Amino acid sequence: MSKPNIANGATYAPTAEAEKVVKPGEFAFASAYLDHGHIYGQVNGLRDAGGTLKWVYDPDPEKVAAFLEKNPEAQVADSYAQLLGDSEVKMVTAAAIPNKRAEIGFQALEAGKDYFTDKSPFTNLLQLEAARRKTTETGRRYMVYYSERLHNEAGMKAGELIADGAVGRVLQVVNLAPHRLSKDIRPDWFFDKEQYGGIITDIGSHQLEQFLAYTGATDAEVNFARVENFNNPDKPGLEDFGEVSLTADNGASFYCRMDWFTPDGSPVWGDGRTFVVGTEGTLEVRKYMDPCRQAPDSRIFLTNGETQQEIECFESVGFPFFGELILDSLNRTEHAMTQAHAFKAAELSLKAQALADGQEF
Repeated sequence: MSKPNIANGATYAPTAEAEKVVKPGEFAFASAYLDHGHIYGQVNGLRDAGGTLKWVYDPDPEKVAAFLEKNPEAQVADSYAQLLGDSEVKMVTAAAIPNKRAEIGFQALEAGKDYFTDKSPFTNLLQLEAARRKTTETGRRYMVYYSERLHNEAGMKAGELIADGAVGRVLQVVNLAPHRLSKDIRPDWFFDKEQYGGIITDIGSHQLEQFLAYTGATDAEVNFARVENFNNPDKPGLEDFGEVSLTADNGASFYCRMDWFTPDGSPVWGDGRTFVVGTEGTLEVRKYMDPCRQAPDSRIFLTNGETQQEIECFESVGFPFFGELILDSLNRTEHAMTQAHAFKAAELSLKAQALADGQEF
């Protein structure tokens, strides 16, 4: 596995040796709207699992040129319509400006393609409801790159351990999600709340997806949500801090804090951590570093009635989601992630954002 750039979350794009679930050319996909650097992680994941990148499209030729430097095999489409018109393309992966992601996805679904978008998949609840209708009408999938679990080895291993009963029934999940702001390299839309949706809609969608995955919950109630701009008065549209509390339909509780305050002394873009309390044990997931010892890193600390373990996951677990996603697209199954789960994580983040903004939902 090659080591990804860990200093900046906007360009973080893991890659790994993986089992090829399809033969070359059997699963062609296309990339479009390259506004966020997560597109590179999305492409890596699909290609590592055997997918064939066929097309790229963006209205900005500079973004296309940068993309081709890393992905020279892609053909350049003259328009999004040209890309959608290729019957060989099974999936479109995109990382557009967040408030444009829904409409771009709807066009893909209507063209008979599955859609794999960067988080956050929506910036308001109306887009989400429209997406639910579109997936029902077309029978296609609207999948989401919740990378803080799906493209993190400790995050994936934690789910396996929980499913195997390592901590018993999960009672609480706490997520800490600091990020590096890197203000000087961010595009203008990043600071425009109408375009990015708010810190809970954005970073928080990752955290809420993990909560649902680890607890097995299918719904939750938002108890509390708060957002602030503590330290960036020059960017009034930015929310640099947010926190959320939820109670799941199965009784599990959740708290998360997300912020843009990763200090410059950190070797990684964010010391993301997850704490899981169960009836039979506890987990701490250190997603990206082991402070003062190793970076990059991805490890778990497990304590239960049988053992106390430090489990090194970096370069050992891999990223099985992407192969499962390809097979789901080909076989019309739901092993990688159900559509209901992808949408529920988005719904809860949107509702929490609305509560923090003082809106009804």
